[in-house]
Amino acid sequence: MGTLRIESARVQEWAARPTAVVWRAFDLQLTIYALLLAAIGLAMAYTNSGQGSLEQGSTFLRGLMWAGIAIVVFSVAALFDYRWLRTFAWPLYALNLGLLGLTLAIGDGIGGAQRWVAIGPFQFQFSELSKVLTIVVLANYLAGRRRRLDSMWTILGAVAVIGPPAALVLMQPDLGTSLVFGSILAGTLFLSGASLRWLGVAAGLVLAAVPVLWTYVLRDYQKQRLLSFIDPSADPQGAGYQLIQSHIAVGNGGLLGTGLTNGSQAQLDFLPVQSTDFVFAILAEELGFVGGLVVFGLFVALLWRILAAAWRSRDPFGLALGAGLASMMIFQLVVNVGMVLGVMPITGIPLPLVSHGGASLVSLALGLGLLQSINVHQGRAEW
Repeated sequence: MGTLRIESARVQEWAARPTAVVWRAFDLQLTIYALLLAAIGLAMAYTNSGQGSLEQGSTFLRGLMWAGIAIVVFSVAALFDYRWLRTFAWPLYALNLGLLGLTLAIGDGIGGAQRWVAIGPFQFQFSELSKVLTIVVLANYLAGRRRRLDSMWTILGAVAVIGPPAALVLMQPDLGTSLVFGSILAGTLFLSGASLRWLGVAAGLVLAAVPVLWTYVLRDYQKQRLLSFIDPSADPQGAGYQLIQSHIAVGNGGLLGTGLTNGSQAQLDFLPVQSTDFVFAILAEELGFVGGLVVFGLFVALLWRILAAAWRSRDPFGLALGAGLASMMIFQLVVNVGMVLGVMPITGIPLPLVSHGGASLVSLALGLGLLQSINVHQGRAEW
């Protein structure tokens, strides 16, 4: 307890010092890449809205509204001194768990799921915000143990941080998002310099637990979705339908695509959840292989800027925060595109910044804004 009090006092003394915002350190490239990906997402929302793209309540107009909110959140987060997050990390963790518990209590969803909470006219998915808040708390935890990253107990403590929010999300049930928490944990520990030996042991334990999770945790429809990518033709009107339609969309696109709003899969509504989980299939159909390469190039550039901000940070909290964001985005990118192409199981994970969804966009804007805060305040970071 004495050590914790000393650590807390150091954080408060350090955070209370006046700071100089060095705006020349603002990463304009990071902002531009994120804005371009969000603009592509709006273009996909426009084409998915069909003839009524400018009608009130359309996917496109809702996307514009959420994009405006995301820009405001990004700007406020960039102005905020990210080092204060260490002082408020554990209250944020309590808020995080409270919001996830509220979702289980009053949330709405499809097929009995409880994933969205109505806030006035808006539907918000707190599990998306939870990913960013959990990254903040995990970064704070690892920064406080920067000299003990080779300890098994440090890794077990990190698991204890990730476990409760991941379990609450799995209870909604949302298997895809709960897997994202695992990627955040693994990527943040690895990039922060945790012991590879203990990480290997942890990975082995996870693999050993797969049969138990498959038998006792996953529901039947989740098992069907996970298996449908092996042979979608076995159930073409059921579990394999989405993947079959996705393959058709990608095949239709060819090299240059059919052109915006000209894709048959999007305009005739053959592909379910085409504006969210399977937005990349519509993008590949209408913008083609070249359009897909452009999107990949933007993601690679954005991820490089995120990792550069993390590596450049002079304190381990900034490093872990950037590592968590990068791990989350890499995992979502690989799994989303992989399930569209049929090389990964269908898990319902959105494509960052491109899939339509206000909670996902605003939460990513918050995370990227905090990363910009690291850039502009790092000149005075002493840890």
